[in-house]
Amino acid sequence: MSLTGVPAVLLLVAPMIALVLASAAALLLGWRRSVAVATVAAAAVVLVVGVLAAAWTAGGGVVAAGTLLRIDALSGVMLIAIGAVGVVATWAGIGYLDGELASGRTDAAGARRYGVLVPLFLASMVFAVSANNLGLLWAAVEATTIVTAFLVGHRRTRKSLEATWKYVIICSVGIALAYLGTVLVNYAAKQAGITEHGTLDWTELVAHGGELDPGVMRLAFALLVLGFGTKAGLFPMHSWLPDAHSQAPAPVSALMSGVLLPVAVYALARYRVIAVASVDPRFVRGLLLAVALASLLLAAGLLLAQRDYKRLLAYSSIEHMALAVVGVAIGTPLAIAATLLHIVGHGLGKAVLFCGAGEILAREGSTRIDSVRGLFLRAPMLAGLFAAGLAALLGLPPFSLFVSEIGLIRAMINEDAGWAAAVVLVLLLVVFVAVVAKAAGLLLGPGQPREVAGGANVTALPVMTVVPLTAGLVALAVLGIADWPLGQLLQTAGLIVGNR
Repeated sequence: MSLTGVPAVLLLVAPMIALVLASAAALLLGWRRSVAVATVAAAAVVLVVGVLAAAWTAGGGVVAAGTLLRIDALSGVMLIAIGAVGVVATWAGIGYLDGELASGRTDAAGARRYGVLVPLFLASMVFAVSANNLGLLWAAVEATTIVTAFLVGHRRTRKSLEATWKYVIICSVGIALAYLGTVLVNYAAKQAGITEHGTLDWTELVAHGGELDPGVMRLAFALLVLGFGTKAGLFPMHSWLPDAHSQAPAPVSALMSGVLLPVAVYALARYRVIAVASVDPRFVRGLLLAVALASLLLAAGLLLAQRDYKRLLAYSSIEHMALAVVGVAIGTPLAIAATLLHIVGHGLGKAVLFCGAGEILAREGSTRIDSVRGLFLRAPMLAGLFAAGLAALLGLPPFSLFVSEIGLIRAMINEDAGWAAAVVLVLLLVVFVAVVAKAAGLLLGPGQPREVAGGANVTALPVMTVVPLTAGLVALAVLGIADWPLGQLLQTAGLIVGNR
């Protein structure tokens, strides 16, 4: 069942139009409260469209505008993730930017630039998951490199500019590898006799996957894993991620971790369906598992030695993207459904934690864990939200990451990959110990309530920060307890890119 014509076009383009208009408002008017609210509203449009698309596609339907733009259940899940993380991050970003301006850490020009680029970043992500053409998917992911480079270097300090250059150089190499992989897929499609307009059409490639040259596709998929794996922060092209996440404004770090990285994993899931039809599925699974487990091992080791709480969250992003790629590697409907639930949960959790980390930095003036002690004494509400976000990220019930990680372990065992499940469980235990040990001193260590110049304790959080962070945690708990509203949508999405 397909939704086409004018209704489909409106549904497909409405989020991008709303975001571009929000960006134009920031360009023309500069940073002000009304412009910031418009950006939150535009992110809410993405979420609403994701929900509407999900309602249409949960039963197997699609929303299509020609052959270039298309939303199925998999795209619907990603739109919901982009919209939900976007709402939390842009809403909390209002208070963050107000604080940056008040403290002099940014100026009107910097705030204007932030207001212009954040909606464009979200628009490029929406375009990426709505594109049925794999060339357009690549172009959308490439566009994020350009947009986010200016956001990473927002403060224009030496460290932020260094992080920007590292991000641009490494991700440019990665996206070039993904481009080569895309070109090879196009070549294989032409050799298989697929019409000129369909050589990068995902639905055409899935239908004719068995006709593609195995040798070409093996090389193409390896390049695509390296290329999109770079954008996902996976080993061995991960080194940009901790620097970029630690230097970017907190809401931008939330968007990069909760949206940018998962969209790169989404691209790998799309390509995996084509690859397993044309080459030995054991090659596809082996390559993805090798990259994922190496990334998980790296993240676990670095988390043990981490002394900076923003970098701690960044290395945690590598861990969670590695888990998502494990699910893509296993490739069954259960594994894909668990992966998508994990992506949504991770995005919400990271939005809460990075925005919370921005508040901690604004209050304490340092990102070093040993410089922030006894946060519950200094700011009980902030500490409580941060602690709950860490509990969600560690996979504790009732949050959704507990359910998704159980689903991933079940999927591995069902596919005779118990050895991989054992490795994952051991490394998750290491991560748990590392994060709890670091968080204990930060949240519960000795300390005295801090006073501002006027003598009042620094304990209150702005409502503009409390409401979205609390909403994100509530959503995480609901998704961990109830099958509704994502259950049927996740099952359908699992069937689209999972082994039947």
